[in-house]
Amino acid sequence: MPIEKVSFEDSLKKHVIDSKLCTGCAACVISCPYNSLGYIEGPKIVNECKSCGICANVCPRYKVPIVSIERFIFGRERSAGEEFGIYRRILMARTRDEDIIKVCQDGGAATSILISALEDGVIQGAAVSGEDSANPLKATPMLALSKKDLLRCSGTRYTYSPNLLAFRSGVQNKVGKMAFVGTPCQICAIRRIQMVPIKKYADALKFTIGLFCSESFVYDGLVRGLLQGKLNVKLEDIARINIKGKFLIKMKDGQVRAVSLKDVKEYACGFCDTCPDFSAELADISVGGLGLEGWTLIIVRTEIGDEILRSVEAKKMLEIKPLEDNKIMELLVKMSKRKREAFAGKTG
Repeated sequence: MPIEKVSFEDSLKKHVIDSKLCTGCAACVISCPYNSLGYIEGPKIVNECKSCGICANVCPRYKVPIVSIERFIFGRERSAGEEFGIYRRILMARTRDEDIIKVCQDGGAATSILISALEDGVIQGAAVSGEDSANPLKATPMLALSKKDLLRCSGTRYTYSPNLLAFRSGVQNKVGKMAFVGTPCQICAIRRIQMVPIKKYADALKFTIGLFCSESFVYDGLVRGLLQGKLNVKLEDIARINIKGKFLIKMKDGQVRAVSLKDVKEYACGFCDTCPDFSAELADISVGGLGLEGWTLIIVRTEIGDEILRSVEAKKMLEIKPLEDNKIMELLVKMSKRKREAFAGKTG
């Protein structure tokens, strides 16, 4: 695709950051060929901008050519009836690995897929999110190079993590082929990086796993404001957090505290309101809990995604079931429509 020659100030600063659309994904930062941008709680100018336009052409919030991206990935654009994007098959899965069962969020499918690919030598690393050692429940980019690393990063953190920084680290350290795991906006960004293309990143990417995402949350608001402030919860007593119709705080002593999603909404990141994608429609494989207990819903979207998952199935690392629950499919369609309608309402 032709590159729009425009400066960071005239494109992303003016139309994305100042408009509070920036997700903080770091695509612009890692892609700048002149090291003009740094990441300080989001992208910042640190050196003279050369107006090459690369930053604008990888941003998931600036003039996104969604039809072109779909054609790049799938060879066609989606039809009107494909409510949650193009896909090959949809199924339910849960891990058979006891180590993963101990730490996973729902069915442990994403962790199983990554560990399988790593053990088979299909990838040499994965850009994922982990937990900040200094700030409990705060997500932070992690480069996982072993099963131990992946187990440590298993589970969901509901605060935003710019995982593209971990992907850059893998490229800089010449790790080899990598998987990338991220939210829909991050998957969009890495697809735009592939399309430019920025060769060092395009060559390093083996496959993507996209995470279902309604919204992420601001750490200070969610953790310090709600959990510690209003609910008086000790962070060290929390086993995990989940969302299943309500915001669920699962304590290490077995208790579960439930908070209405309406009461949590005020801590959501504002930029999530302008995202039209719930189920990571541009990923190779999309995953999420979506109302399931102990299972992961998997949407296989591309040929490489299908190939990767079938190798996991062949090793019997996952217990697989066809999706027969119409309510789950209806919920998937409902959530997908809701995101697109909210996006249209904000941008129309």
